[in-house]
Amino acid sequence: MSNAETSSHRDTAERRHNPRLRELVDEMLASIRAAANVDLWTAAERDRYEADMARIMQTVRTHAVRGETRAQLE
Repeated sequence: MSNAETSSHRDTAERRHNPRLRELVDEMLASIRAAANVDLWTAAERDRYEADMARIMQTVRTHAVRGETRAQLE
């Protein structure tokens, strides 16, 4: 199994076993989808927000994989 396949399998398993993470991801995706067909932002703003989203999601995945809780992060 390749690294990408292992990562994808692990991410899928993590989402299934971590309902709070799944809820957060679903909420973020719903917000993006709702805004996708509406010109709320300029192209530059959208690019910035998409980059922010990628950074946030990477942080969420990193902490989720480590099993860190909010209390441990504060």
